[in-house]
Amino acid sequence: MLTLKSNREIEQMTESGRILASIHEQLRERIKPGVRTRDIDKFVQQQIESHGAVAAQIGYQGYEYATCISVNDEICHGFPSNYRLKEGDVVKVDFCVDLNGAISDSCWCYAVGEVSPEHQELMEVTKECLYRGIEQAVVGNRIGDIGHAIQEYAESKGFGVVRDFIGHGIGPTIHEEPQVPHYGLAGKGLRLKEGMTITIEPMITTGTWKMKMDSNGWTARTRDGGYCAQYEHSIAITADGPIIMTEQAD
Repeated sequence: MLTLKSNREIEQMTESGRILASIHEQLRERIKPGVRTRDIDKFVQQQIESHGAVAAQIGYQGYEYATCISVNDEICHGFPSNYRLKEGDVVKVDFCVDLNGAISDSCWCYAVGEVSPEHQELMEVTKECLYRGIEQAVVGNRIGDIGHAIQEYAESKGFGVVRDFIGHGIGPTIHEEPQVPHYGLAGKGLRLKEGMTITIEPMITTGTWKMKMDSNGWTARTRDGGYCAQYEHSIAITADGPIIMTEQAD
């Protein structure tokens, strides 16, 4: 269901988003070669709970972890595990924070040590895609304007845009209407209205955008083994422009 949020609800979601963003800021120094992804998950859960909030992904459709941690060719929904990060890995950490019913959602991509020039460019292009999408998240524009801006830029740089996983409405549940594809035609789709809260979360690949599923039924990875990067923010659409509710400090 699509819901429009009041200013008070947006303020509450932004407070939740500040907690989430602060944890991502701490991960910048914690993600390094030798660290197990399960230890990243444990740290994130502890930090969420230390703020009196809840790791909203635990129990969501049976999911067991506070985070999704996806490495290299994993597109999304990677399980935290005993895998130890290696020099040159590209790792995505995605999680949601529920603060007294106000939910925020953000994924960030981290280079483990020094990465190849190709993968550094992948990360830079993906982050630029996120912010180009956010620029289009204004009252009166359409959903297709967001996806078009992302697709046009990513493909102009020679990268692929994942189709199978998209952004979505958020709050008071993790996934709501509207669906927010990261590809499409400008001027098409639902018109954006004041009070909408959505995620924009482009998943960009070095090769094909097509994916395959692991046997666990959750983790998606690129069909050709190419690397994938992802960045995500939770956004509120207001009369004064988009508010990034999960914005991090520089």
